Amino acid sequence: MSSISTDIKPKKHYEILDGLRGVAAILVVAFHIFETFSGGNRFKQIINHGYLAVDFFFLLSGFVVAYAYDDRWGKMTQWEFYKRRLIRLQPMVIMGMIIGAALYYFQASDILFPQIATMPLWKLLLVMFVGFTLIPLTPSAEIRGWGEMHPLDGPAWSLFFEYIANILYALIFRKFSNKVLSIFVLIFAGMLINYTVFGPKGDVIGGWSLNLEQMNIGFTRLLYPFFAGILLSRLGKLINVKGAFWVCSLLIAIVLIVPRIGDENSLWMNGIYESFCIILVFPLIVSIGAGGEIKNPFSLKICKLLGDISYPIYITHYPLIYWYTAWVVDNKVSLENGYTLGICVLIASILIAYLCLKLYDEPVRNWLQNKFQNKKNAAANN
Repeated sequence: MSSISTDIKPKKHYEILDGLRGVAAILVVAFHIFETFSGGNRFKQIINHGYLAVDFFFLLSGFVVAYAYDDRWGKMTQWEFYKRRLIRLQPMVIMGMIIGAALYYFQASDILFPQIATMPLWKLLLVMFVGFTLIPLTPSAEIRGWGEMHPLDGPAWSLFFEYIANILYALIFRKFSNKVLSIFVLIFAGMLINYTVFGPKGDVIGGWSLNLEQMNIGFTRLLYPFFAGILLSRLGKLINVKGAFWVCSLLIAIVLIVPRIGDENSLWMNGIYESFCIILVFPLIVSIGAGGEIKNPFSLKICKLLGDISYPIYITHYPLIYWYTAWVVDNKVSLENGYTLGICVLIASILIAYLCLKLYDEPVRNWLQNKFQNKKNAAANN
């Protein structure tokens, strides 16, 4: 008979945190739409700090993973943990790559992506299948020219780091006491401050290329928020505030929309702002979100919908952004002339995410969960 118990009781669900993830995901799409008009100049970017949503996602993931699994290790194996995380995340990774490949040739651009027009189909399909595994491509091997580790679906870089964080948690960090974990979290916070305040750019932008510089940025962005989220979950210091979802949504919007702090001669000022937001403001938001309650049925439905579509939006929207960016740049479109289509891109991103959720992600995950559960039950009865 298997020594692994199948009696894992369900826990309280944090609906507000689901809703906040959806709010941040939609703001990410808006950030990328506006980014096309910035000309790569961060000082002119609207929704300037939208990229910090990734760091917020890492914190949320750490919090949720610790809450869901910290007390289950006597009831499940490490491989079972990995299977659960794969079932939750991997189907939409595959869908994001498929959508990226399907739209690839529509993104050809004389200025941004001139190589797309002559890219052989076999190479596109090879990159797509490699993308299914989240194995990163080197800058010399990718097929877009931006040096992305996942050129068909740029945001997949953060899922690559998410998987690394889950492995580190399962192998090492879950075994640490809160005191030891606190020491590591402080070290990771120091790394973050060192890079953002004293580093060359004054921000955390990056992490999507497979080279030493970008990998350093990626791990700097990952380590503090993910493991601070775990520590926050363990400490259980939650804050109860009336209207928590709306308060937290407003805080997230403010953090992401705030213009760049300082100028080219004072990059450290923006670094202080981003460190402050990641180290203090984001944990505060999660504490309020987890400590709040939703009593209004309408707000509950909003949070559920936003939570359901948050991950599909994040992992499928960027192929549309490639196309939109190429259109804006090739045709020298101004914000005044391009915002209408930008709104359409935002709506299309939400619609595609919802369709992927209902027609693909939920059915596939349910099938995988049933198969996984049946196998485990069968093993327990032997």
